[in-house]
Amino acid sequence: MIDHCVVGGFYRVHTGKSVNENLNAPGMHFEPLVFAQTCNISDKDKALNAEPNRFYAYGVIALLALLAAARELTDCMIRYP
Repeated sequence: MIDHCVVGGFYRVHTGKSVNENLNAPGMHFEPLVFAQTCNISDKDKALNAEPNRFYAYGVIALLALLAAARELTDCMIRYP
């Protein structure tokens, strides 16, 4: 994210690990998220059965993660000035 805008993202991939194993191990790599189109706001004019805008969904998750990190930082600043 740059400011409040999602500018891209990556998946962590490890071909030697199963679904339930930790991907943070030697041999892992990142694959970029690829979307047909970008969008930072939901499009309410699309039909209900239209292709989902995953960029928007990942953006919401990224914003929540950014909010949580800011809250943690604020809590640390209050406890340990």
